[in-house]
Amino acid sequence: MSTLTTRDLVPEALRYWWRHIGHYPGRDLFTLFDEHAHAHPVREAVVDSEGVTTYRALHDAVLRLAGSLAEQGLRPGEVIAVQLPNSWRAVAVDLAAAVLGAVVLAYPVGRGHRDTLALLCHSRAALAVVTAQARDVLESIRGELPELRTVVVAGSPGQGLDAMLSEGPALRDHPEIDPASPVRILVSSGSEAAPKMVLYSHDALAGGRGTFVGRLHRGPGPMRNLFMVPLGSSFGSSGTAVTLARFGGTLLVQSRFDATACLELIATHRPHLVFGVPAMFQKLLASPSLVSTDTSSLHAVVAGGSRVDPATVMACRAAFGCAFVNCYGSADGVNCTTPLDAEPTQLHSAVGYPDPAVAAVRVVGQDGQDVPAGDVGEIWALGPMSPLCYVDPDLDTRYRAPGGWVRTGDLGRFGADGQLHVVGRCRDVVIRGGRNISPVEVELLVALHPAILAAACIGVPDPVLGERLAACMVVRPGVPAPTLPELTRYLIEEHGLETVKLPEQLIVLDELPLNAAGKVDKRALCARLSAGSAA
Repeated sequence: MSTLTTRDLVPEALRYWWRHIGHYPGRDLFTLFDEHAHAHPVREAVVDSEGVTTYRALHDAVLRLAGSLAEQGLRPGEVIAVQLPNSWRAVAVDLAAAVLGAVVLAYPVGRGHRDTLALLCHSRAALAVVTAQARDVLESIRGELPELRTVVVAGSPGQGLDAMLSEGPALRDHPEIDPASPVRILVSSGSEAAPKMVLYSHDALAGGRGTFVGRLHRGPGPMRNLFMVPLGSSFGSSGTAVTLARFGGTLLVQSRFDATACLELIATHRPHLVFGVPAMFQKLLASPSLVSTDTSSLHAVVAGGSRVDPATVMACRAAFGCAFVNCYGSADGVNCTTPLDAEPTQLHSAVGYPDPAVAAVRVVGQDGQDVPAGDVGEIWALGPMSPLCYVDPDLDTRYRAPGGWVRTGDLGRFGADGQLHVVGRCRDVVIRGGRNISPVEVELLVALHPAILAAACIGVPDPVLGERLAACMVVRPGVPAPTLPELTRYLIEEHGLETVKLPEQLIVLDELPLNAAGKVDKRALCARLSAGSAA
């Protein structure tokens, strides 16, 4: 049996205090969900492209799936990798793993060979539940995953996942689960060439992240939350754990984001909160269907993943008739949100007031001491939502400080009014449409192209996606420079690079600028692109 090595880097006394004062509900995710299913069995649990699934129907399917997974040998502490589109099935896998004490490693549809291998290998995943397309990816690397015992495929009626959900042996007895034990691995790819994996407990998801979502809900009645982002993402992790398990609400999802269909979902099924990245809200604003859509049910739209411009904030407020909330957070364990009544210009420059019931925030200098208000330092976070640890213990040393504090690698400052401002990043990350991309990972692959002598990748501002990736290169003498389509084809076919990580701009230079230390000066490159001198 290949279970994870678990460490909680937050002091035990602090976790105990958070539990004592009520920041944690004190029950595991399945027990919380089970209570809601028995209290209101006919309430809508999940609304997806197939229709409505009630709490009773979802509860029955979860127990059948849990019984099937137990027969497959899934045991407490083992990792089950999940790559599924948003649907009631993805929710059922989350809860079935939770009732068995297993740990879900969810990652959005679209990740290819490189990320899949890194994730499943380093997490020692014992079982995977994936789409047919993802199954083909897994089969191509199966020889490099010796601990992966079983692959369950979704999407084929009467077999695989569907058969387990509808015909599996209902689980009768299940182990008692400690809410402080691990239940989910959130994936954060950005500053590392390989994705980082962060281990969370039942308490941290239902409690810490639950408080963040719960304070946005204004009632009346149970919350109804529409997640436009993948449930397998960090931002989407509050779908099952918070909307359903913690609060007994209704979760609305699409298998794939479509602006027109999303507006129809809003008009028909009346969500209170809508979660997405700024680019998604911009697409909703651009849809011709918006003018005829009834959005009166909305309390707020909640944007995360990248900085949002004041024009988008004002347009959303006018079009949807509700508050616009900007959320600063990451899989690593930081969260801060703007007030519901914040001015549009504030949402662009500030990310709100930290909530210690979710995550307290410090701005720290190089000496490890807090800097005065107004000064810039690294953002550190610690609170009930703080994760246990990284799957890779080497990352604990780099990104966790004494006392359990998370070192975010982001640069920020506190304003005189106490609001947190994020001003930059210590580490080199490009955020494209809410997805973190490591320029280092991409430029190392670009530099392998036979025509390229040297390469550097940087982010360039984009009004829709926040940033796009540009590849700056020096070509070998006497060799023609590859075109962008040629480079794209090379990165996909030769290295299996995911589409979202592909450079979208190509700049050929005589040489890359260097700083005094002899390293590529990416600030100079950014300045040249901004000035248009590198075109």
